[in-house]
Amino acid sequence: MKDYDDVRDQLLNMLEELDDRLGKITDDVKHIDQALDRDFSEQATQTENDEVLDAIGNVTRDEVEKIKQAIIRIDAGTYGICQRCGEPIKPARLAALPYAALCIRCAEQQ
Repeated sequence: MKDYDDVRDQLLNMLEELDDRLGKITDDVKHIDQALDRDFSEQATQTENDEVLDAIGNVTRDEVEKIKQAIIRIDAGTYGICQRCGEPIKPARLAALPYAALCIRCAEQQ
């Protein structure tokens, strides 16, 4: 098994940044800093912005889950192995996407 301590640290840093981002998104959607405007047309714009923020939040939550799963795989000694075919994931792919669970071939088939 390779030593993935540096990758694990990188993933933990990514996780921390994403948690901060999610907190800010949640605050914005809940209008913690600024209540909805009284003007109806402005409220419509703010609501549209909330929908965009919510979509960004969903993508961020998905990425958080993938990172958590990658950390679990590192701890279990299965990191870097494709979860579909069982072949090693190329180091270049892991460098570009450290939470990749599939090799390029299997990811393209999915």
